[in-house]
Amino acid sequence: MNVQALTDPFGRLLWASPALPGSTHDLTAARTHGIVDALTDADLECLADKAYQGAGGSIRVPFRGRRLKWWQHRHNSTHAKFRYLGEQAMATPKGWRLL
Repeated sequence: MNVQALTDPFGRLLWASPALPGSTHDLTAARTHGIVDALTDADLECLADKAYQGAGGSIRVPFRGRRLKWWQHRHNSTHAKFRYLGEQAMATPKGWRLL
C-alpha cells in the first residue's frame, strides 16, 4: 500500500492519507490526495525524497546524479539531515500491527 504522510519539523505525524495500491507512484499519490496543491496554496515548504522530482511548488527534493558538484553534495547532505525526522515518524506506524 502507498500511504502519504506529513510531519512537522520535529517528526510528529500531522496527517496520513488513505491507502492507495502499492503500485501507485509516490508523486501520483501526492497529487491524487491534493498534497502538492495544498502545500503550494498554503505557501509551506516541504522536504521530500527523489521520488517527488518534478512536483514543483514548494516541494524540495535532493539533486540526482552521480557527478554532482560540491555544493550539490552539501545540499543533499543538509536535506537528508532535516528529512530524517519525517522518516522516523513514518517508521513508527509501520511497526504497528494494525497496518
